[in-house]
Amino acid sequence: MGTNEFLFLLTGLKWTVLLSLVGFIGGGVFGLAIALMRISGRPLMERITSGYIALFQGTPLLMQLFVVYYGLALVGLKLDAWVAVAIGFTLHASAYLGEIWRGSIEAVPKGQTEAAKALSLNYVSRMRDVVLPQAIRISLPATVGFLVQLIKGTSLAAIVGFTELTRAGNIVSNQIFQPLLVFGVVGILYFLLCWPLSLYGSHLERRMAIAAR
Repeated sequence: MGTNEFLFLLTGLKWTVLLSLVGFIGGGVFGLAIALMRISGRPLMERITSGYIALFQGTPLLMQLFVVYYGLALVGLKLDAWVAVAIGFTLHASAYLGEIWRGSIEAVPKGQTEAAKALSLNYVSRMRDVVLPQAIRISLPATVGFLVQLIKGTSLAAIVGFTELTRAGNIVSNQIFQPLLVFGVVGILYFLLCWPLSLYGSHLERRMAIAAR
């Protein structure tokens, strides 16, 4: 494998990182909204968001990408592969992050909310200044762990023609007929991307375990 092929793999790696960031940030924004609706105390909102989470957690990510890319095209909405996978990963991430953050919010001691109410803080102030800062710290290990899974899940975007790292590896492999070498390099690149995040997630878990003693 020459320099040009390796640079092509790095281009695929760039798109893997960008897709992961788009899915994670977009999913984070919508996930926070879902988490807040899940604990809103309004039965209709809670049922809708519960169904949304069940749908995306109960179906394969590959199927979700197929529906967004091919399903919308059947009704006349033809999306570029990049746009389609960005939407698919955002929806997928929002369901998982919404549930992670819902659990973290509910893990904040009730006394914190009661104290905030005693100080006459409104709902927005209670969530922004008291509950969410603590919930974010609680959720960090699980959130980082999900980010690692999301990065690895971007490999499925190749199925709709999006050239991320895995598809770039497949293209290079078909050109030079050295699949073991090419996908060995692809695996190393995934490892270098995910391993530091996994170590950071483990570090956060240990810190929280120590703090809980």
